[in-house]
Amino acid sequence: MRKDTVVVAGGRPAHEHDAPVNPPVVLTSTYRGVGEVADTDRSYARQTNPTWEAFEEVLAALEESPCPALSYASGLAAITAALTLVPVGGTLVLPRHSYQGSMQLARAWEQRGIFSVRTVDVADTGATLDALDGADMLWIESPTNPMLEVADLPALLSGARQRGVLTCVDNTFATPLLQRPLTLGADLVVHSATKYIAGHSDVLMGAVLCATPELRERLHAQRTLEGAVPGPFEAWLALRGVRTLALRVERSMASAAELARRLSEHPAVAEVRYPGLPQDPGHERAAAQMAGGFGSVVSVVLDDDAAAAERLVAGLRVWTPATSLGGVESLVERRRRHSEEPASVPESLLRLSVGIENVEDLWEDLLPGLDALADR
Repeated sequence: MRKDTVVVAGGRPAHEHDAPVNPPVVLTSTYRGVGEVADTDRSYARQTNPTWEAFEEVLAALEESPCPALSYASGLAAITAALTLVPVGGTLVLPRHSYQGSMQLARAWEQRGIFSVRTVDVADTGATLDALDGADMLWIESPTNPMLEVADLPALLSGARQRGVLTCVDNTFATPLLQRPLTLGADLVVHSATKYIAGHSDVLMGAVLCATPELRERLHAQRTLEGAVPGPFEAWLALRGVRTLALRVERSMASAAELARRLSEHPAVAEVRYPGLPQDPGHERAAAQMAGGFGSVVSVVLDDDAAAAERLVAGLRVWTPATSLGGVESLVERRRRHSEEPASVPESLLRLSVGIENVEDLWEDLLPGLDALADR
C-alpha cells in the first residue's frame, strides 16, 4: 500500500464479522498466564500492550522497517534509548544544530564520563566523515533543528557503515512520508511522536525503529527493564493522530512553501531557511532525498535584534507562541530564548511550525509586525 493509505488502513483489527473498526484501548497492568513465561508471552504490561502494538505496526510500515517500532513515553525517552547503544568510553558524533534535548543529554553524559561528543556541521559531508574515525555512533538530524541544514544521508550512512559506525537518524521533522532513512542505510530511526506523528499537541510519546531484529530485541529488553513506556491511552491517541498524517503534512507543507516564498521577499527578513526554496543551501540535496516534499518548518532570521523578534511574536493572534512543532496549530518561537540553544543560532531567528490553518490568515497575522520592522 502507498503511505497515505497505510496511515489510514494500518494497525486495524482483523476484517471479521462484528470486529471493531478501531483497536481498543487496553487498560491493564498484567496478563493471564500459567507455567513458564515464553518470549512471545505478554506476561506484564511493561513488556508490551496491544494498543502499542497497533501503533508500532503502522509506524514500521511507514518507515519500511523489517520489525515493529518500539514505543516510548516521550521523544526524549526514545532518544535516550538509542544513545545507550554508544558504549561506555565511546564517541558520539552529533550535529552542532540538533534538538535541544539530544544535545543536553549527550553533554550531560559526556560530563559524567559515559562517552565523548564530537560536534559537526552535518551539512559538510567531508568534515562529518572525517569525524567518524574512531567513533561509535553518528547521530543525524536532517533537516536540523532549527537551522534546517540538510545532510547528505546516502553518503554519510554509507561512509559510517564502511567505518563500522552505528547510525541513528532523528526523522521527526521530515516524517516517514517525506524521508525513510532505514531505506538509505540507517541502523536506527527515532521520532518524537509528540510532533507530526500524533499531530495534535496533546500527547508525549516517542518511537525507535531498527534496521535489524537483533537491534530491536536489544532495545526491547532494555525498555522492559527501564520502564520508559507510554500509557495505552497515549498510544491510542497517537494512532488516531496518524490517521490524518498524510492530510496534515500535505496541507501544512503547502502553506509552509508559500509562506517561505513570501517571507524571503519581505524587507524585514534577513534570511529564510527552508529546503523547498531554490536558493536554500540544502535545496538540491533535499530534492534528491526527500522525495515526498520539504516539510512544514520554516526558520526566519529577522533583519533586527532579539527584542524586535519578541515584539513581533507578542503581537501575533493566529500563530501561537510556544515551543514544540508538528501540531495542527501554527506555532512560532524565538529559539534563542532558551539558554541551551547554541550561539550559532541567530538571536532574531524565529522557528515557524506551520499548521493547517488558512495560509492567508497566517500571512495576514505576520504581515503587520513585519511591515512595522521594515518601517523602523
